[in-house]
Amino acid sequence: MLEKYMQKNQIPIVWVNIIAIAVFSVFFAKNRNFEFMIYIVVIIFFMWLFIYTNKRVRYPSNVLWALTIWSILHMAGGGIKIGDDVLYAKMIYEFIGEPYSILKYDQIVHVYGFGVATLVMFHVIKPILNHKYSWTRILIVISMAGLGLGALNEIIEFGATVLVPETGVGGYINTSLDSVFNLIGALVASTYIYYSEKNDRPAKAS
Repeated sequence: MLEKYMQKNQIPIVWVNIIAIAVFSVFFAKNRNFEFMIYIVVIIFFMWLFIYTNKRVRYPSNVLWALTIWSILHMAGGGIKIGDDVLYAKMIYEFIGEPYSILKYDQIVHVYGFGVATLVMFHVIKPILNHKYSWTRILIVISMAGLGLGALNEIIEFGATVLVPETGVGGYINTSLDSVFNLIGALVASTYIYYSEKNDRPAKAS
């Protein structure tokens, strides 16, 4: 079944995702963590979407592994407790205190996750790009696409607050900071894409 959609070396990626989802699903159900049970459903949907579109888009295996890591980081953030707080609320290093609380685990995951999302968006459009295209334009487009996925994430989080009265979703400052860290991730990914792809696919300067 999987061989129909995935390359042979990509099948272990699917199984790692299935195992991680199964483990965290049991954990969230046992702890009645309904918020992250909703996110599990979202992850399953996107996993199916990537499997179904893989033959057409041909996602590189390293991108699929990066998505897998993001998924596990996200589930761990809501499921693993350190002291009284879940990992998502954990301050990694306090550069800035309240009310902004920088730098937290949550913010690092946003940088990483939406950097990966930006990378994914590049590979979604890559098959239809001409060999000569404007790097400036393409980097703007994929950065905005990555930020658009970040906005979709915030909408999903809002939906979780509607369906589940008590969640770990923060208020306006948290949402704004999430967007800032999403932007950082998108810019880092765009820079990586430019330097890793420019020699293989020459482009116009602007």
